[in-house]
Amino acid sequence: MTVEQNVLQQHSQKHQQTLLNQLREVTGTTDIQLLQQALQVSNGDLAEAVAFLTEKNAKVPQQDETTYYQTSQAASDRYISVGSQADTNVIDLTGDDKDDLQRAIALSLEESNRAFRETGITDEEQAISRVLEASIAENKASLKRTHTEVWSDSPNPHDRKRIDNCPVGLKNVGNTCWFSAVIQSLFNLLEFQRLVLNYSPPARVLDLPRNQKEHRNLPFMQELRNLFSLMVGSKRKYVDPSRAVEILKDAFKSSESQQQDVSEFTHKLLDWLEDAFQMKAEEDSVGEKPKNPMVELFYGRFLAVGVLEGKKFENTEMFGQYPLQVNGFKDLHECLEAAMVEGEIESLHSAENSARSGQEHWFTELPPVLTFELSRFEFNQALGRPEKIHNKLEFPSMLYMDRYMDRNREITRIKREEIRRLKEHLTLLQQRLERYLSYGSGPKRFPLADVLQYAMEFASSKPVCTSPVEDIDTSVPPGGTTGQQLPPPSTAEPDSLPPQESSGLASAPTAAPTATQQQRVPVHKPFTQSRLPPDLPMHPAPRHITEEELRVLEGCLHRWRSEVENDTRDLQGSITRIHRTIELMYSDKSMMQVPYRLHAVLVHEGQANAGHYWAYIYDPHQRCWMKYNDISVTKSSWEELVRDSFGGYRNASAYCLMYINDKKPFLIEEEFDKETGQILSGMDKLPPDLKHYVKEDNEQFDKEIEEWDAMQARKAQQEKLALAAAAASAAPSSTSTSSSSPQPMSIESSPPDNTVPQQDPEYLEQPSPTNDLKHLQEDTERAISRAAAEQEERHPEVLLNAAIKLEYARLLRFAQEDTPPEMDYRLHHVIVYFIQNEAPKKILERTLLTQFADRNLAFDERCKSIMQVARAKLDLIKPEEVNMDEYEMWHQDYRNFRETTVLMVTGLELFQKSNYVEALMYLIYSYQYNKELLLKGLYRGHNDRLLGYYRRECLLKLNEQAAAMFESGEEPEVTTGLGIMNELVVPCIPLLLAHDTEKDLLAVEDMRNRWCSYLGQEMESNLQEKLTDFLPKLLDCSTEVKSFHDPPKLPSYSSLELCERFSRIMAALSRLPTEGR
Repeated sequence: MTVEQNVLQQHSQKHQQTLLNQLREVTGTTDIQLLQQALQVSNGDLAEAVAFLTEKNAKVPQQDETTYYQTSQAASDRYISVGSQADTNVIDLTGDDKDDLQRAIALSLEESNRAFRETGITDEEQAISRVLEASIAENKASLKRTHTEVWSDSPNPHDRKRIDNCPVGLKNVGNTCWFSAVIQSLFNLLEFQRLVLNYSPPARVLDLPRNQKEHRNLPFMQELRNLFSLMVGSKRKYVDPSRAVEILKDAFKSSESQQQDVSEFTHKLLDWLEDAFQMKAEEDSVGEKPKNPMVELFYGRFLAVGVLEGKKFENTEMFGQYPLQVNGFKDLHECLEAAMVEGEIESLHSAENSARSGQEHWFTELPPVLTFELSRFEFNQALGRPEKIHNKLEFPSMLYMDRYMDRNREITRIKREEIRRLKEHLTLLQQRLERYLSYGSGPKRFPLADVLQYAMEFASSKPVCTSPVEDIDTSVPPGGTTGQQLPPPSTAEPDSLPPQESSGLASAPTAAPTATQQQRVPVHKPFTQSRLPPDLPMHPAPRHITEEELRVLEGCLHRWRSEVENDTRDLQGSITRIHRTIELMYSDKSMMQVPYRLHAVLVHEGQANAGHYWAYIYDPHQRCWMKYNDISVTKSSWEELVRDSFGGYRNASAYCLMYINDKKPFLIEEEFDKETGQILSGMDKLPPDLKHYVKEDNEQFDKEIEEWDAMQARKAQQEKLALAAAAASAAPSSTSTSSSSPQPMSIESSPPDNTVPQQDPEYLEQPSPTNDLKHLQEDTERAISRAAAEQEERHPEVLLNAAIKLEYARLLRFAQEDTPPEMDYRLHHVIVYFIQNEAPKKILERTLLTQFADRNLAFDERCKSIMQVARAKLDLIKPEEVNMDEYEMWHQDYRNFRETTVLMVTGLELFQKSNYVEALMYLIYSYQYNKELLLKGLYRGHNDRLLGYYRRECLLKLNEQAAAMFESGEEPEVTTGLGIMNELVVPCIPLLLAHDTEKDLLAVEDMRNRWCSYLGQEMESNLQEKLTDFLPKLLDCSTEVKSFHDPPKLPSYSSLELCERFSRIMAALSRLPTEGR
């Protein structure tokens, strides 16, 4: 057989085994002959094979149920033998033996009881939940999957510009967050990154690829190289992976498979990479066995040692991603132990010719990159649908694999036997402890020490000599009336009335006290008396007990309680020591020689049919965890990783763990220049063809930035010219300002920007020019009058200087005054805002001059002359004396502050009126604008915690309203509720996630949990369809803001009106609890 024929045969075997594994995973069928028959009937078409097996299983429902149980135990589900070159026959341990069936039933019952003890959920409730979830999945499968909110880039390229050497994100091009998580994890393996970047296709296929595989794999490799090169050297914050994604997606549109599970995409990705590097390896190796770097990096081998019906066997098999069952295990080591040992392993070590079957797996060769696939998506064969397992599963940051290695087989078996013995002892101790902690024979049980303490307290209580009912008049029931002895109305009524009325009636002359009434006075009335009468015992007490009896009883109870407490402490101490012994069983140095460090954790949030993927990847250079969430790449922590990855806390959990051999640093080490010895970084990493590719893309991005800056400059110039023209046309008016005087401001509805405003803006802002001008004019005239009264010199310039000093002193007092929350002098005058934010002196002087240069001051000759002097002084100010760009920037900031205030006040007023739909956009934009202001200084904006609280509360209120509408089940209500979520709440969630504050994250979690809780409830099919379509949008964890509403139109208010409204709403908030102020 030629080398080429051998290679073709190996690839054919590998392809067939891959199909068998996929078919087995999808259907849960473990009968290898049946699987091969299905593939033969379908001619290799996986979809037809699934249909064939589904129809076959449907005809034998009892066998179907048995197979469903056995699926979770089958050996074939423990590994994926991709690229296996050994015996591919899988041992079937699920024979027809009745003893095996009885054991399976017993184990199933034990598993059910354990699940109930751990979760408090019965099998029946779990079955109902699975049926409902499967029903939702079935409805979703029948719908055309669309994603209406595809990523939209910010029009401003500066928002998309990479900062320094921050990692580059990947754009979500429509339900491709799985691709971003997988690719980022691989890209950050620097050895893998180098292999991809330096890959060159075989020379023989450059002109004309020979087969379909080469037609597909080689273009994909080139697109992956291009993508990696951009991730290395791009100037963009994130890049577009569309071309590589489309090639991958196209493969799944073919007849090979209809499954689009992320694990299958990952398998396909590694499979293609292996094929591409295999072609290159075969070309490079002449007369030698080709070495495939992908196989050497990601694939290992294990030895399957077992007994089948008394006959021993050994098989060596290759594995890539190693699947582990999650259900029923608390940590990764428990999963691995269960995966490595199957069946009745006692027969493996005994010399007897046992008929039992079982097998062990021992790793003979571990890959440098060890990937565990956590089986959180369990296929329910009875329902034909997957369902997600949310159980908590812990995993370490450093994993020692020594106990699973074939070379440590004997010592591991000894330790496993010791652990088994310790666990049996532990079970006995826990059972004994349980008898002490849950004592009694009835349904309610209590700790025995507490029972003895209660008995001692009862015996020690002060004895009473009467029955507990003897001091109560049995002739009068609690209602105050009897059938036999009915007291007169005037004496019977008080017992049934409130205390105030009772006392009033009791004081009436007709209500003469009787012996019966006096006897009933001290009786405790639980609903009308706030405390017990002083002569009523607090606890039951013995009727008769002698001192001798009490002494003996107290001595016994004290002694018994001490004995019980000592026994309990001894049991708890023994249990703790056994747990510690088990934990340290593999802690000796000989079993810590194969360390694997956690490199990446791939996380899924959602349900089996809807959710979002992201990755946590360790950066060894910064020594911290990074969170890769599509285009967002942020620093994270081990605590955040644990919260999102272990599961059990919410709907997020890890589905893939990537560990790397800690003794092979080349996997994550940077490459060094052979000549200079310097670390290669950025563009220096790239081969010439990719350097050219990245350079072209960066030049295109630079050009985009230049065009944007030029367009913004033109807009600014046009606005400046338009404002100047408007000022010139308004000059003849007696109530307008001249071309050099301030222009009225307008509150615009667009976000604050850096456009150049009109020259010399006069403050206050002028949505209502007449009111504000009058207010400003009155302030200015008062300052002039005071200056004239205090100055003997009547020269206009002297009066102007004096008036400016007086006005500045007045405003300075306002700026320095300690005011309550409802009073904000910054809204009264721009100078107060400038003083509090330490504006330069020249800015303050020019602003005050502008105030006194207003033509509206021409009320009398004195004011007119002062106005003329002020205007002359303005004309004399040279450009180098006052930086006009800085001057205009300060006034633009004040306009933004006023605009933010209008948004905040309007939003809070609407919130107070429970008009949450309209309030939301005001609160959202006021928070965003305020955040931008506070970046420049503490006093540039308002209280961010207050705005954050009401923004969060408004979203929670809307979520509550929408959920209530959905629960109503009425079509108009449901449509309206989902409309609120899709149009208002969902677009705002990235804003809460972006800042990553604890309360915002909890609010998002509350909203998601509310909607995810419906998955386990019974509802009509149309509601299920709507819910299943809606959930992926809600569960999208991206922090990138997508399509969003325009800012609301702002109403026009004068400064006095705005101050009054601000004062009213802040005073109303001050009366709320602290959390809402």
